[in-house]
Amino acid sequence: MSLSNRLRDANRPAAPAPTPSAAAAPSAGGEPAGRPGAAAAGMSNERLRQLRDYLITQVAGSLEDPAGLKQDEAARKDIERRTQEAFATTRVALPETARAELIREVVNEFFGFGPIQPLLEDASVNEVMVNGPNRVYIERKGKLILTNVRFDNDQHVRRIIDRIILPLGRRIDYDNPLVDARLPDGSRVNAVIPPVAIDGPSITIRKFSVKKLTVDDLIQFGSMTPQIAEFIKACVVSRLNIVISGGTGSGKTTLLNVLSGFIPEDERIVTIEDAAELQLHQDHVVRLETKKPNLDGKGEVTIRDLVRNSLRMRPERIVVGECRGGETLDMLQAMNTGHDGSLTTLHANTPRDALSRMETMSLMAGMDMPLKVIREQIASAIELIVQQARLRDGSRKITYITEVIGMEGDTVVLQDVFKFVEDGADADGHVVGQVRPTGLRPMFTPKLEAAGFRLPADIFMAGAGGSRNRR
Repeated sequence: MSLSNRLRDANRPAAPAPTPSAAAAPSAGGEPAGRPGAAAAGMSNERLRQLRDYLITQVAGSLEDPAGLKQDEAARKDIERRTQEAFATTRVALPETARAELIREVVNEFFGFGPIQPLLEDASVNEVMVNGPNRVYIERKGKLILTNVRFDNDQHVRRIIDRIILPLGRRIDYDNPLVDARLPDGSRVNAVIPPVAIDGPSITIRKFSVKKLTVDDLIQFGSMTPQIAEFIKACVVSRLNIVISGGTGSGKTTLLNVLSGFIPEDERIVTIEDAAELQLHQDHVVRLETKKPNLDGKGEVTIRDLVRNSLRMRPERIVVGECRGGETLDMLQAMNTGHDGSLTTLHANTPRDALSRMETMSLMAGMDMPLKVIREQIASAIELIVQQARLRDGSRKITYITEVIGMEGDTVVLQDVFKFVEDGADADGHVVGQVRPTGLRPMFTPKLEAAGFRLPADIFMAGAGGSRNRR
């Protein structure tokens, strides 16, 4: 049952409040996972859950329309006050920390996303992953961590999924067990339920960064060196077509956002994304986002539709958040017909793999084209591949900057300009290495110079320009 249905039933006779003696029953298993302070209160996990459910019922019963509750700060304070009053009637003695945690859980059932709300409010958490009611993971500083957060059961997870997606006009049920959505703050949400989720409902939330990272931040994190930042800025301003390649969670979108920031203010930019995440500071930006089909399966607008439409919008730069399918061919054709300076990302583990992915995705467009023709399209359109990776210590680095030179026979020729060389690991397990120039100057150097960039020769000299990465 969704929370809204549960709240509509709130006027039914409430269960009796736990008595002080019952609430003070000794805990059988120590401190309950995900409920700090409960063990200190001598309250079992089940007793605490009963008390929480009782408070939710009492507060909901005191509201005229629980399902229509406004999601604002004034309403939140009112719910907190009502919860405090309802708790006082139970005459249960709890330590202040346990009481505050209990009241926060009750309030989160009305306003937040239940047990995972504190994780979403934690600025150090990048991603929240719910693998059923008893396994909630987070990503922090590139590492996956199992938390002590717990849901009551599968139904509790379903209520939170409904709470997330229903205000967004989305639905999830047996016939539609998958849903992708974007929260109002920009965070991306994916939810999966049975029958496709075998071990129970699953939620994955990739949080939206409130603070836009800059190139200086990436240099400080060790993702790139000042020399690489200078080189990439020259490439973007000089209108090279650039692909950012990397695995899931490697930081592709963050890097795309930083590179997009180098685009001059006087150029018209059209951004195309599945879920809007880019935060461009320029004024002349048109942001486009895909649209899911409605309940009868109609009205879908895909990335490919938006790429095609963008060509009629007089773009000077096209920035595609990620190429996943047939839109890759449309993007290549746009790059080859005067829309230079375009940027996009795709999933691949190496620059060479990125070429293979582009070939495969171009074939998904459904056009009967020889593979050699597609490779020629790629070789003439793409000029630079920036490879991003998440290393084993969780750090995110640029590992290759590779030039696409052209065709040689049936093969697309690549040339590494910069390459990350690992030297081992320190005592703390952090990867130690350097981003080093290969000693080869890119063939497109005249294009950079025509745009006013005369980069010093030592940037490209092997053994120079490398900077030890910092975590």
